Amino acid sequence: MTTLTTVTVVGASLAGLHAARGLRSLGYDGRLVVVGEERHRPYDRPPLSKEFLTGDGDPGEGPGRLALTDPEEEAELDAEWLLGVRAEALDTAAGEIRLTGGRALRTDGVVIATGATPRTLRLPRLDGVHTLRTLDDATRLRAALRAGTARVVVIGAGFIGAEVASSCAALGLDVTVVEAAPLPLVPQLGEEMARVCAGLHARGGAALLCGTGVEGLRGSGRVTGVELTDGRVLPADVVVVGVGVRPVTGWLEGSGLALEDGVRCDEGCVTALPNVVAVGDVARLAQPGTARTVRAEHWTSGMLQGAVAARNLLAGSTVEPFEALPYFWSDQYGARIQYAGRRAPGDTVRIVDGDPADGGGFLAVYERGGISTAALGVDRSRPFMRLRRELARAPQPAGR
Repeated sequence: MTTLTTVTVVGASLAGLHAARGLRSLGYDGRLVVVGEERHRPYDRPPLSKEFLTGDGDPGEGPGRLALTDPEEEAELDAEWLLGVRAEALDTAAGEIRLTGGRALRTDGVVIATGATPRTLRLPRLDGVHTLRTLDDATRLRAALRAGTARVVVIGAGFIGAEVASSCAALGLDVTVVEAAPLPLVPQLGEEMARVCAGLHARGGAALLCGTGVEGLRGSGRVTGVELTDGRVLPADVVVVGVGVRPVTGWLEGSGLALEDGVRCDEGCVTALPNVVAVGDVARLAQPGTARTVRAEHWTSGMLQGAVAARNLLAGSTVEPFEALPYFWSDQYGARIQYAGRRAPGDTVRIVDGDPADGGGFLAVYERGGISTAALGVDRSRPFMRLRRELARAPQPAGR
């Protein structure tokens, strides 16, 4: 086992927190430092696009409905929290992380958990245009939605865009979702099931416009409309840009790490640099038995990778691979969508419960060569979870 005097977790969100928990639970009793660019202690992000936008409560800091820690656990972690501080460079030769303000933090173990940041479009900077990733983003958007807003345009019909649109519809606002692809969520769900889930927008009272992009914005100082590539103009009081995220790796340029839409790792979150691991949205993991690498932007992956990365960091090598089955969920227009597994193009879909055509809940299984590869459930939480457990135990087809 490697002897580490100081371990620094760069990123104070879900994945970083679970890595810190993993280190302590495995007996690491050295100095533990957590660096976070946000001023907040770790909090739960999924509610930001849903109940946080539609609710009136203020989560505040510390214990609350979004907080992931409490004072008792923080005392047990015995970590130094450097919040509101950004990491600017990693110099493993010198054993340092350079922080904003010129400070150099000495460390001999590093957990990279800097997550991702929203992608943007080349649009004018106007008031009323928002992205949603952080608690501060959500606080600003929530205030805007309560400031006499009537018309909202959401650019991007991925999970965040759909959830924001659902929240706006629940608030009684006029919502239009613009998606450049012919159909949203095809890479995740396949065309057949993506078409079914796209129907939730209409059922929830939002308009979905697919196959058209955004040409520009209208307004002087404040947004008043969205110009589409097909020539239409959508009136808008608030615009939310939800076109995906990109991993935060700029601070790692020149570190010697392989950066390829994330930090390249082996199957156990271990990078090519000694005593450096990566977890969460920023980590691109090798898939055992294949030449593929995968970066998972899902809550469950970020949570579970922390313990695996901590074990391998303390061992000084990969003694445990990350093998958890991919899983994500999304709450839209009163429906819960759940997905687990590794669907591939060409997999067939079989409905095993319910009927998507009647607009109600259903459970579907993706199959390849007679073997189940993934499952999708809409308002079928209990049978879905049983199927998820079965998938996790079952052998997967070659070339997954």
